[in-house]
Amino acid sequence: MSIATAPAPETQKEMLRQMIRIRRFEEKLAQLFKRGQLPGFVHLYLGEEAVAVGACSALRPDDRITSTHRGHGHLIAKGATVDKMMAELFGRTDGYCRGKGGSMHIVSFDLGIMGTNGIVGGGIPIGTGAAWGDKQLGRDSVTIVFFGDGASNQGTFFESMNLAAIWKLPVIFICENNGYSEWTPTEKLTAGRIADRGTPMGIPGVQVDGNDVEAVHRATAEAVARARAGEGPSVIEARTYRWHGHNEGEEAFAGNYRPKEEQEEWRAREPIAPFAEKLIADGVIDRAEWEAIDAEETEAVEHAVRFAENSPFPDPEEALEHLFAAAGEETRA
Repeated sequence: MSIATAPAPETQKEMLRQMIRIRRFEEKLAQLFKRGQLPGFVHLYLGEEAVAVGACSALRPDDRITSTHRGHGHLIAKGATVDKMMAELFGRTDGYCRGKGGSMHIVSFDLGIMGTNGIVGGGIPIGTGAAWGDKQLGRDSVTIVFFGDGASNQGTFFESMNLAAIWKLPVIFICENNGYSEWTPTEKLTAGRIADRGTPMGIPGVQVDGNDVEAVHRATAEAVARARAGEGPSVIEARTYRWHGHNEGEEAFAGNYRPKEEQEEWRAREPIAPFAEKLIADGVIDRAEWEAIDAEETEAVEHAVRFAENSPFPDPEEALEHLFAAAGEETRA
């Protein structure tokens, strides 16, 4: 099945806006972390924006995603607002999880966000289960499971692919291969192409340039169409690169493990500016509109900081609330 058509101009403009939104949000988080204003660990998505936006732009609102410890970009691309995202990262009650989830455990069922996950590979079986539920209930929704190259070596990946293949589940496994599993080059830990790991199970796989938002969109759109048609799962390996370390503050203990030349090469291949230049060349936007979008998203992030700072902390008395569903309470998937 091939439906590799270019997104509509309005979709292209929104894709550009979302990538800029993620970029400015993550840049602000880097500043806030250095100032000691963010609690806990923070894993930034800078440089990888095209994967989340390209993939989520191929989804419907009722489709779902599961995410990772490096999940801010996925959530924003799926519709999360920077105000509530920032409040959650500040540990405030106006966040998506009332400040209790933090960076690595944000959930919004209303947006189809089944959660970021601090466990490597932890979101893979959750997303596969969501796809099983859709099939059992006769819904044509699909689920995207985002995970990294490190998680591609977890047993949950192979177990989930096996069940998804047997039951032809509407799930898309998207591996963001950024070249490093924490502080170790992926090539030292991972044999073969991750895109090929579903081949023995009859799952088609493709490797794409993860810095090309339209390439990611096309690959995802084809996998989504396949899943909606009842043809089962797909694997997409998006080759990309994280600009910052595994986590903010790692320079205190991780050492200089990435060659300077490698970092410069990947930064030169960054995803946003080339896409904006393409849209200008195609007449979709002009340079003034690009600058206006950037200014709007920069101000939106500054507003998000003010929103978070003005939001209260959770009451200590509710520390044990919202942990379990109450007896007889309905839960929505």
